[in-house]
Amino acid sequence: METTGSEGTLDDVIRRKRIVLVVGSGGVGKTTTAATLGLLAALRGRRVLVLTIDPARRLADALSVSALSHEIQKVPQERLRILAAARGETPVPGGVLDAMMLDQKRAFDDLVTRYAPDPKLRERVLHNQIYQQISSALAGSHEYAAMSRLFELSQLERYDLLVMDTPPTENAIDFLDAPDKMSRAVDSEAIQWIMKPYLQQAGSLSLRLLGMGGAIMLRGLARFVGSAFLSQVAEFFVEFQQVLGGFRERAQKVTALMQKPDVAFLLACSPEPLSIDEALYFYERLSRAKMPTSGCIVNRVHPHAREVPSDLLPLLSARPELSGFASDDLASLADQLQRTYSEQRILALTDEASIKRLRQKIPLPLCQIPLLEQDVHDAASIATVSRYLIPPTH
Repeated sequence: METTGSEGTLDDVIRRKRIVLVVGSGGVGKTTTAATLGLLAALRGRRVLVLTIDPARRLADALSVSALSHEIQKVPQERLRILAAARGETPVPGGVLDAMMLDQKRAFDDLVTRYAPDPKLRERVLHNQIYQQISSALAGSHEYAAMSRLFELSQLERYDLLVMDTPPTENAIDFLDAPDKMSRAVDSEAIQWIMKPYLQQAGSLSLRLLGMGGAIMLRGLARFVGSAFLSQVAEFFVEFQQVLGGFRERAQKVTALMQKPDVAFLLACSPEPLSIDEALYFYERLSRAKMPTSGCIVNRVHPHAREVPSDLLPLLSARPELSGFASDDLASLADQLQRTYSEQRILALTDEASIKRLRQKIPLPLCQIPLLEQDVHDAASIATVSRYLIPPTH
């Protein structure tokens, strides 16, 4: 890992930290990065859990586990031995790697179960049709559920290290604002207006409490969606407010956990200008929130193409396997290859300029992973990625 500051290396991070979160926009390799770091930490003797949000099937295959689910699954020790052999290293005894995928709807249901003041209220909320429809779409719910589950797992002594890739949202650090977003959604004037007649009539909507104008508006709305639907909406938000206090309390604990020195955020991005801009924004946002950021990983970097002669035709003509080609075909092939090499150099120089801009704005260790010929889908490709993240010790 190329170092541009005094924050240490990725090897230091996985050896010393308790929680590592890989942050970045969608499609920049967060899940692969998180899984590979988990494998490397297990090689160093740590007991690791990788918590992923949206893994591809090929990643589960690469880890030799069945399709990842909400239940914790053990990654076979053979997978660690294969990675160690590929890196020429000896595994440290005691290392364990487990993996799981967060079921965000189930995590949200677990929160309702925890904070509902009594079993009857819990069952009413969980079985309310409105809750079932919006619990996975309520502003901030995915991010909140993910971070709340991470908090619960952090309380276990079973693991030395938790590695998590953050939810694939438009803003990859929405979890910082998720509790406030949820509160604002439930406390909004529109919701409070719908709740008002329900609150004052103890379970039955009374339009008289809204006044003539409000009653007319609500009756008109009921013609479109049905009065039963409005009753369910009001009932859900009235009762959900009774568990919202517990949600806010959990949010405060999550925020305090994320600010601890044994937590490390790693920024993942590609060299695309938009991805670099997002990484810079994430870094600034995390800094303002006093979250400890420890490094930056740039995936899918175009490598520099080697220099080629200005005239490739003599070289192609000398290749035995091309002896049957007509001279015009060889000349055309030479031109195409020359253009390909030129385009490759342009892409590499463009990536280099983007990464330079990133270095200038973020004073953190930075590592680059080149654009690979294939997606990460097996032990060999994970080993390749691992060498760029953390070079072998031999």
